[in-house]
Amino acid sequence: MAFFSRDRGFYRSFFTLTLTIALQNLVTFSVNLADNVMIGAYSETALAGVALVNQIQFLLQMIVGGACEAVVILASRAWGRRDLAPVPSVTGVGLRFSLGVAAAIFAVSFFAPVWTLTLFTNDAAVIASGAEYLKLVCFSYFFYAAGAVLLAALRSVETVRIGFTVSVFSLVVNVALNWVLIFGRLGAPAMGVRGAAVATLAARIVELAVVIVYCAAIDKKLRLRVTALLRRGERGTAGAFFRVGWPMMLSGATWGIAMGMQSSILGHLGQSAVSANSIATTLFQIVSVVAYGSANGTSVLIGKTIGEGRMDDVRTYAKTVQVLYLGIGLLTGLVIFLLKEPMLRFYELTDETMAMARQFITVLAVTSVGTAYQMPSLCGIVRGGGQTDFVLYNDLIFMWLIVLPASALAAFVWKLAPVVVFAALKSDQILKCFVAVVKVNRFTWIRPVAGDKARAS
Repeated sequence: MAFFSRDRGFYRSFFTLTLTIALQNLVTFSVNLADNVMIGAYSETALAGVALVNQIQFLLQMIVGGACEAVVILASRAWGRRDLAPVPSVTGVGLRFSLGVAAAIFAVSFFAPVWTLTLFTNDAAVIASGAEYLKLVCFSYFFYAAGAVLLAALRSVETVRIGFTVSVFSLVVNVALNWVLIFGRLGAPAMGVRGAAVATLAARIVELAVVIVYCAAIDKKLRLRVTALLRRGERGTAGAFFRVGWPMMLSGATWGIAMGMQSSILGHLGQSAVSANSIATTLFQIVSVVAYGSANGTSVLIGKTIGEGRMDDVRTYAKTVQVLYLGIGLLTGLVIFLLKEPMLRFYELTDETMAMARQFITVLAVTSVGTAYQMPSLCGIVRGGGQTDFVLYNDLIFMWLIVLPASALAAFVWKLAPVVVFAALKSDQILKCFVAVVKVNRFTWIRPVAGDKARAS
């Protein structure tokens, strides 16, 4: 078994999937950047409030993301077997689950916005600004959930360009409406954070509309229709979905809650820490799109290859992509560091917030190297290979037993500087690398899932 794959088709598929998904994510995160910059220009208090609300959106994204990964794992193996009949019913289960999660988070956000935000900070001005944004933006959760699941189903059969198209439409709508509604251009009233919420809601509606049109009129692989999505399908489809997906959905939920707790720790260090974290994280999200794209692309390719029964190739591909991940990580860290000063010139910030943002970005330039290796190794290779519960247990140990306790002690007991607290919050991105390198190269993660005809060797 070769260490590096000589299969040109593999490299072509890997880089096509990775770069296309990366471009989609780049445009998506550019929407967040536009929100960040425009809201930051309007008011630093508004920026902090919107940043906290985004933690609620992040929780939704993580849980729905787990459902999407379950769809990808099951559907990509069906794609490898060239048996797409189960995919609409699997997608339907994921869709119903995701809309249920969106409804639950919407209810809490809409009926108790102030209470929800007090979990993150005790700054009354930030809470008031965030609550004004949350009461409107929570309507977008339904449109996001539906669109994400449909795009995951398409991605599982290597249809990825539509995701980029959707993100471009979203960016144009969001930026244009932000400019009009936040500041009151073209005769519209200046709505501030409420204008940003309306722009985000409109962008999510456009996203879903484009996906539905594509599925109904253009796609020839899956032919997803409303009747097919609502049909229960084969007996056991829901059971298979939840057997594969429960660790990822629970992992997403616990990770989303953990990120909320991280924001709460920083939020209690002051408005400057919240704003600096928002700026640094937004830059990280934009630059790290290739790393996250590589995880999604790897999951599809590993699942497809297992579905085809080519287990030796699975092992070779896993070794090859680890080297690619390291190269992506080093490049990501360098770009984050080089963009630090140009990025900060876009903002009107106090000296304290500016200095803190500069420190936070430097920390992320280092930890992003670890993120680019361990995250796709565990979420792309291990999950894609069928061992979907490992990342859950790994995250529970690192986040809840190491990172959060150490960060809380650093912030509230030892009273260390915010940059030290921030570094503690991101330390798991380096620590997980040691686990990832051992886990991936033992190959115990190659496992059959429901519906597989090929058995793991």
